[in-house]
Amino acid sequence: IMAEKVKKKSTTKSSVTTKKVSGGTDLVIVESPTKAKTLTKYLGKKFRVMASVGHIRDLPKSKLGIDIENGFKPEYIPIKGKAKVIAEIKKAAATANKIYLAPDPDREGEAIAWHIAEELKSDNLLRVFMHEITEKGVRQAFAEPSVIDIKKVNAQQARRVLDRIVGYKISPLLWQKVRRGLSAGRVQSVAVRLICEREAEVLAFVPKEYWSIEAKLQAKNPPTFIASLVQQNGEAIEISNQEASQAILDAITNQPFSVSRIEVKERKKNPAAPFTTSTLQQEAAHKLNFTSKKTMAIAQQLYEGIQVGQEGAVGLITYMRTDSVRISPDFQMETLQHIEEKYGRDYRPATPFIYKSKKRAQEAHEAIRPTAVLREPDRISNDLTREQYQLYKLIYNRFVASQMNPAILDVTRVDITVANYTFRTTGSVVKFPGFTAVYLENQEKKGVTTSAEEEGDEGLEGEKRLPRLEVGESLQCLLLDPKQHFTQPPPRFNEASLVRSLEESGIGRPSTYAAIITTIQDRKYVEKKESRFYPTELGEVVNKLLVAHFADVVDVEFTARMEDGLDQVEEGEADWVDTVSQFYGTFAKSLEKAEVVMPNVKREETPTDLVCEKCSKPMVIKWGRFGKFLACTGYPECKTTMEYNQAEGKDSPVVPIAPEVTSEICDKCGKAMAIKTGRFGRFLACIGYPDCKGTKPITTGVSCPEQGCTGKLAEKQTKGRKLFYSCTRYPDCKFAIWDKPVARPCPLCHVPFLVEKFRAGGSSIVCRIKECGYKETPESAATLS
Repeated sequence: IMAEKVKKKSTTKSSVTTKKVSGGTDLVIVESPTKAKTLTKYLGKKFRVMASVGHIRDLPKSKLGIDIENGFKPEYIPIKGKAKVIAEIKKAAATANKIYLAPDPDREGEAIAWHIAEELKSDNLLRVFMHEITEKGVRQAFAEPSVIDIKKVNAQQARRVLDRIVGYKISPLLWQKVRRGLSAGRVQSVAVRLICEREAEVLAFVPKEYWSIEAKLQAKNPPTFIASLVQQNGEAIEISNQEASQAILDAITNQPFSVSRIEVKERKKNPAAPFTTSTLQQEAAHKLNFTSKKTMAIAQQLYEGIQVGQEGAVGLITYMRTDSVRISPDFQMETLQHIEEKYGRDYRPATPFIYKSKKRAQEAHEAIRPTAVLREPDRISNDLTREQYQLYKLIYNRFVASQMNPAILDVTRVDITVANYTFRTTGSVVKFPGFTAVYLENQEKKGVTTSAEEEGDEGLEGEKRLPRLEVGESLQCLLLDPKQHFTQPPPRFNEASLVRSLEESGIGRPSTYAAIITTIQDRKYVEKKESRFYPTELGEVVNKLLVAHFADVVDVEFTARMEDGLDQVEEGEADWVDTVSQFYGTFAKSLEKAEVVMPNVKREETPTDLVCEKCSKPMVIKWGRFGKFLACTGYPECKTTMEYNQAEGKDSPVVPIAPEVTSEICDKCGKAMAIKTGRFGRFLACIGYPDCKGTKPITTGVSCPEQGCTGKLAEKQTKGRKLFYSCTRYPDCKFAIWDKPVARPCPLCHVPFLVEKFRAGGSSIVCRIKECGYKETPESAATLS
């Protein structure tokens, strides 16, 4: 019923219409100011292009905003701060001949278009879909205007309603049972569960010892080469310990080595398909060390338009939210011609490659590709930022390579016999580089880096040369090298492997991966260390409660079926209200039960063998705003609390962490001060607490650079727990910086202090004056010292 009402509103003449002005301009509404600027260049003076700056309406933040009893009817209101934008759009629409709604061509874009249409209530509305913002792409889009796809709108609306129900129904329960301010998300909670379960696998993993034996061999022809022990009596061999390894060494030492078999095969290596959203995020994480959020932000810039030389603003890539690998036949032929002209006829396939998209991929979209094959990355590098260039080059090279002939290798496998053991070595020669002349795919598969030999790709990145050998030839063993190894646990997720796991599990969609990863970090459920995701203590607690009491909500297969249901809504195969209703029936029962039986973590106390150093009463483990801590059972008379460490396992001893006492003296009572952690990060507190409540910020020893200020720069934390450094005389002095001050003047420009910048690859000390450009490398630091 709801869907039919929406459809009628979108396709029939409204009772409230705008006056059509003869000779007026046409209005185009997009969601991005950058996109608006690029379009203005192509459309000319007869069009006025305006930006909605994203969504203009949404559900209210102060309440659920969904009438569950009346077909899950959503209540939409203007987003705070968008009243002026809406008023300006309405004013422009009142005098426009035609109104073109041109947000992005996906569910979210369709929803934005529909919300704008609901506000305008005009009969002059047309929908245009731009898959690339180039002169040709814009011309085609405006030559074939359409109407709002209400099926896409309903799919987005169903997702929004589902997410709101889960968030606004479970979050208050978490506030009550765990901690105020917590929230739960329908898809994000599943991602947290994946990370928690992987962490459990890692911690439960028991390494298994095994050994390998390699032989350095010399034939009559150079060079020397390495072969590995693989068989005993023709069967695969496993060497479990040093004793077994030594027994083999004893058996083959001083025994003759000879070539028993040589096998040469021609192997073809096919190029990978052009990028989809998920494969772009994975490869950008591997090769460029970009987060998913960063990848999508830069891709959006490349799509919406970049100022390129004399061309002006132009979209460099096609729409970047896609799960399709389809390519426009016309563009494919242009690319094949370019390949033949630049690389030669041998690199051009006889017939164009056709890649198969996954089930339910949006084939109206293309894969992510450059909008002009002649716009090579190096030709426009001066017009791009470093990161724009890196991502554009990645997209460009991957696409061109995807249209080239396979690489051809001659792979040689040699078996070498000694006693009843077989050693093996593999080498290869690239007969024809094919697509590898342009692009090599990252070799990390499912979180485990595989060797080229295992993948059959040896020789693509560096050939392993073998001497010319003959069957029966004797070899001289120069060295036997036994090595001890231990099996490794499954790797923790990084950005690329988490995106891959979400996609393979059917969780989320191309437009949501980056948001999912950002959200679970912002909520402090997971944290990233050395590019890998670890669940926080809070994440573990919340995940345990959700798995126990909302099994379906955080079930991977159930969530995947919901995603499939949303796809069915988009394709017109299911009604959105029915889809939401099926979910809510199960969810409501779980919610009702959880409200009664879910344990209150805030009230839980775990006994320990420790006693309070002040009153000698037992200490217990409690849960607080910053996680678990030791507290005296004599509270509130005794307020002693302590941090602690405990190894994995319930029976592991609880070890109190003594407060870190500093040389700072309390201004109130003269006692020493210790480092504590509070709501806004670390601070100094008097060891005489609770009798003395003296506190101080932790200073860096660097004086505030503001003229006339006598304050010091101190470590502080935002509400989001992000570190920054500000003056101790705040609010009288508002100086603040993100980077950590280093109490050493710049050797070039002599500003009083440097700053330490932290990046994924490590940290560096630089001058805080950008124009100076001083950067301290290990070599320069050694010279200075």
